[in-house]
Amino acid sequence: MSETSALVTLLGGVAVFMFGMNLASDHLKRLAENRVRDLLGRISNRNYLSIFVGVLLTIILQSSGAVTSLLVSLGRAKVVTLMEVMGVIIGTAIGSTLTVQLISFKVTEFGFGIFAFSFAVYFVVQKSIPKSIASVCMGFGMIFWGLQLMSDGTNVLRENTFLLSAFKTLNDFPIWTMLITTAFTGFVHSSAVVIGLAMSLATSGIITFHDAMYWVYGANIGTTSTALLAAIGGNYVGRRVAWAHFWYKVGSVLVLIGFTSQFVELVDSFSANIGRGIANAHTLFNILAAVIFYPFIPLGVKLITKYIVPKESEQDFKVKFLEDKIEEPLVVIAQARREALRMADIVSAMVCDSITLFKSYNVDLTTSIGDRDNQVDLLHREIKMHLVDLSRIKGLGSDILELIDFTSDLESAADVVDGGLRRLASKKHRLKLEFSKEGWSDLTQLYSGVIDLMKLSIASFELRDKELAEKVISKKRELRKLERRLRESHIERLNRRLKESMNTSEIHLDVLAEFRRISGLITNHAYNIIEGHR
Repeated sequence: MSETSALVTLLGGVAVFMFGMNLASDHLKRLAENRVRDLLGRISNRNYLSIFVGVLLTIILQSSGAVTSLLVSLGRAKVVTLMEVMGVIIGTAIGSTLTVQLISFKVTEFGFGIFAFSFAVYFVVQKSIPKSIASVCMGFGMIFWGLQLMSDGTNVLRENTFLLSAFKTLNDFPIWTMLITTAFTGFVHSSAVVIGLAMSLATSGIITFHDAMYWVYGANIGTTSTALLAAIGGNYVGRRVAWAHFWYKVGSVLVLIGFTSQFVELVDSFSANIGRGIANAHTLFNILAAVIFYPFIPLGVKLITKYIVPKESEQDFKVKFLEDKIEEPLVVIAQARREALRMADIVSAMVCDSITLFKSYNVDLTTSIGDRDNQVDLLHREIKMHLVDLSRIKGLGSDILELIDFTSDLESAADVVDGGLRRLASKKHRLKLEFSKEGWSDLTQLYSGVIDLMKLSIASFELRDKELAEKVISKKRELRKLERRLRESHIERLNRRLKESMNTSEIHLDVLAEFRRISGLITNHAYNIIEGHR
């Protein structure tokens, strides 16, 4: 084999290895989707349990980067806290060593055979689960096959004087080796690829066991790039998770790098060959790091929390006007009305944004709608808590009831947007459906009417004006008639067998119904205003 062919074989081996990793990982996710959800539900402040969760998740997903990216997403959604995920982060580091352990065994010569057999099985079986299992086996076959190609390439290239000189220069400056492998790992998003390449180079005699340890260090730090990238544009919780992962890996390397020679001697003493030695060193390095840093998790969380603070726009949402120590009932009612108007503005913005999801589905906007629904829930809860204690005071019952009814209706309207309209938009996007031009025009017409009603409704509540309240009720009746007319228009399009209308019929009618529900909810308080003026 010529040196050019050897270089192509080496690079091809890296590509096959990476493709195999992705294939196995994707289908393991599908096979173990429910198991992943179950494991995520077991994350808790008990870090020793979370470590095992991290190990299992990484074994299932075959990527510590994928697990930490998932943790960043959960952090952004504020589903988990930094303290809860620290154990998982430590566990992912240990779990990621399993793939390297597998490829260190002398099974590379069977890689192509495993791939070929699994490929044949994939086309024979019909059911989805056996197909996914065959795909996982194809992925592992490609991992072993890719490693064999990498080994074949490095065996030839070890005679190349330029390559040997380049690696000798790198080996003389091990910190540069670590920095380059860190960047390379960040580029390929896989520590297993980098360590697998190091094993091939070491087996071919191009680098020593001691040199390979700096590849291990770089691969461990570089794998944090996936989570750091996932944290871009996220909130402070996601950033804390990503940077906690980064500093844990950097800290692990800084603690052990000064003992590299002694560490290599220790591992070499019980390893059968240099390939097994690198795999064992990778595993032992991460286990030692877990043992050393486990007691310092609370301190690490405290430091990360101190230095990675929320921006002003990320401050936790809370009530603005209600105060706990106010004893004057009329002041509390006035404060509650201001919070109710704030709540109304949030719901109004949610309704305004809902139509956008049907035009161009946006994941960030769906997340924002969910966040605002949580804000509405919080305001509703706080307003009720402050008003319930006043309900026993004579003469205030009607004012309190009006406020509670209004905020309850707003909370229900927010639920319609979040649980109803958002779900329907997601379904339309998932099924890749499009409304007909006439159908879309009808939906936007009803939507515009609901927005106008919303503005009128908020103004009538704020001013407690009887004339405005009567306009709200009149507007609602107009919208009911419009909604019935638009339903008839849709049925007429179905009779014409209009393709888009037939495909989107269920979603279209449900959207009309949800807008009708919102119009009813935001009108209810108008009847109370009219009743109060009698």
